[in-house]
Amino acid sequence: MSLSGFISTPVGDFTRRFLRAYPPAEKSAGPTLYLPFRDGELIVAREDEESARLLRDDRSSDAATLQSLLPKGENATLYLGTLDEVPCVAFTVESGNETELDAGLNSLSLRALYGVVSEAEYGLAGYAAQVLRWRAISRFCPVDGTLTEAVANAWARSCPVCGHIFYPPVSPATLILIHDGGDRILLARKPGWGKRYSILAGFVEPGETLEECCYREALEEAGVITADFEYAGSQPWPFPHQLMVGFNCRWQSGDIKIDETELEHADWFDVAALPELPPPLSLSRQIIDRWIASRK
Repeated sequence: MSLSGFISTPVGDFTRRFLRAYPPAEKSAGPTLYLPFRDGELIVAREDEESARLLRDDRSSDAATLQSLLPKGENATLYLGTLDEVPCVAFTVESGNETELDAGLNSLSLRALYGVVSEAEYGLAGYAAQVLRWRAISRFCPVDGTLTEAVANAWARSCPVCGHIFYPPVSPATLILIHDGGDRILLARKPGWGKRYSILAGFVEPGETLEECCYREALEEAGVITADFEYAGSQPWPFPHQLMVGFNCRWQSGDIKIDETELEHADWFDVAALPELPPPLSLSRQIIDRWIASRK
């Protein structure tokens, strides 16, 4: 594949503005951004129906609620780093804490949060959710059940008995836009999606390159042979800890024959007659939109 096949993807706003920190780093004094999660949802301040912001302890409207939500005990909160030089702290609200939120505060799922906070704050929320989830499931060694210990200067835990070290999981998965070399793409629908279609996707298996994953998934799920793989971008996907890596590829041969355990329907769609597509949040939609633009 020639270098011209690669798509240049810009560094996101979150990465440009966020400086990560790792244990045992401690936040500096001064105003702080907080990311409190309760029942998997982030508590934020709603500014209007279409926008929200993260909580800050230097805002009187946020401070009282934060005090009532903050968990007790050492290491109950996680210092993540700084966003625009402001320290960022995440925590999980303790089970049983039923503090009612003041007027103007809401809890939103990560999916509902998209588009109502800035790109940088959304990236921070996804990062916080993944690290908090990892902390909750990493207290004990998966090898021998021993209580684990923190590893300095990393998000990592180690077993003092067997020495096993483990990190927050990141599960790579591919997104595969298959085109016919002309104006048609192959789109599929999973059970429960209603009328919505998307491009194919699948998790990378051991011993497999990203391109090999694309080839295998296209063959397994849709029965088609593909070629000419071109990188089309990547996206962290904190549901719960995926890294989506997108590719465009060309149909080479084979009639569509779906794996009915994975898909409900698949077909070729012309650029002028596309079905309902995924929301703009997803990399799959962004890849489709770029392909549509290329056909115009």
